[in-house]
Amino acid sequence: MGGSTLDMTKGSPWKLITQFAVPVFLSQVFQQLYNTADALIVGRFLGDEALAAVSASGPLIFLLISFFTGLSMGAGVTISRYFGAGDYGRVSKAIHTDVMLGLLSGTVLTVVGVLLTPTFLRWMGTAPEVLPDAIAYFQYYFFGVLAVVMYNMCKSIMNALGDSKRPLYYLIISSLTNIVLDLLFIGGFGWGVWAAAVATTISQAVSMVLCLIHLMKKGTIYQLKPKELRIDRRSLRRILQIGLPAGIQSAVFSVANIVIQSAINSLGTVVMAASSAAYNIEIITYDILNAFSQACTTFVGQNFGAGELQRCKRTMLLCLAEGVTVLAVAIGVVLFFGKSLLAVFNNDPQVVEVGYIRLMTVMLAHFASLFYEVLSGYLRGFSISLPPALLTMLGVCGIRFSWIYWVFPKNPTFQTIMLVFPISLTATALLMLIAVLYYRPTRRFAALQKREQAAQ
Repeated sequence: MGGSTLDMTKGSPWKLITQFAVPVFLSQVFQQLYNTADALIVGRFLGDEALAAVSASGPLIFLLISFFTGLSMGAGVTISRYFGAGDYGRVSKAIHTDVMLGLLSGTVLTVVGVLLTPTFLRWMGTAPEVLPDAIAYFQYYFFGVLAVVMYNMCKSIMNALGDSKRPLYYLIISSLTNIVLDLLFIGGFGWGVWAAAVATTISQAVSMVLCLIHLMKKGTIYQLKPKELRIDRRSLRRILQIGLPAGIQSAVFSVANIVIQSAINSLGTVVMAASSAAYNIEIITYDILNAFSQACTTFVGQNFGAGELQRCKRTMLLCLAEGVTVLAVAIGVVLFFGKSLLAVFNNDPQVVEVGYIRLMTVMLAHFASLFYEVLSGYLRGFSISLPPALLTMLGVCGIRFSWIYWVFPKNPTFQTIMLVFPISLTATALLMLIAVLYYRPTRRFAALQKREQAAQ
């Protein structure tokens, strides 16, 4: 089957989950290093306003690419199910459809991002003093966004086949490239904020090319052949059935975060810089819980395809147990060293104090995020993708919109904004638990299997 695939339908679930989740977590950390390196180097060499320009609309990037990366989730579940069932012909068709979809999506996203960045930034209430640099940064970023979309599509293919190591290796190379280029362009040449986006674009292209080279390697069940790139209707239908709700779920999440970021922007440059510094730290702990969510989705997808339903249920429980343990240790370390870590990004005492407020609040809310993400990933592994999307709209988007428009104006402080994180995430986690108890997918599909066997 090829040395870079991992069959999750056999062997110890605990070992397989760990073997898959650790590289996924490290991959996300290195992917985050793109933005972290930009924020750190820009803040050090160009000052607070430049840092605010880079960070002012981080949710904007996530909004525009999240929908398309959601499609990659649909491809991942589709491919993992075919792989688990041993249908390698369908695996190949789904892979070629996924890559073609990525090319088309990335092209559209490039045009939209470059043309509409100024409009989006103004809608978000970006401070006038940082608006020119923010526009330049994000427009240069979107010139290379095709590489971001294609990397995520390729990564979803490899992850669906159980290979979470190669995406990690490629990201390490591209992240280090980004850091070197940031230091060269900004620290060495003295270029402006836009140069950080150029460095990121070049680096992301490196990871995309490495992924494509690997997928085109001969002798594997998933070999990507450029001449066979086309849309297979059956594969596309399955990808969209899962991916569209997943994309909407991610987009809705990011829309809610844009609303929050707009409120943060209204509090001034210091708060913006503090929030950005804290975000670049807290995202690492979020990567932990997200890694277990992806492991759950891939594991469930493969085992569902193979008809191993009891392994699916056990996977969910193991992902939650392992996630809580690892997350507790990580949060404890981050909160203990929080102020020192914030000072690495910006040593202004006021920025550090405000940033630590965000760290304290959001970090503790990550336990609710873990349950929300893993349960959502569990349902998605069974191709139950629409309910998590709708519940996210209700629990995350609905609460955060209401909070910012009704509660925040009565007490317009940073602390007020931050409270919405634990409230919305806890509510959404409870809604997702209700959905799992309602659908009971292992019991539901086990009964379906028995009926099919009886009919034969």
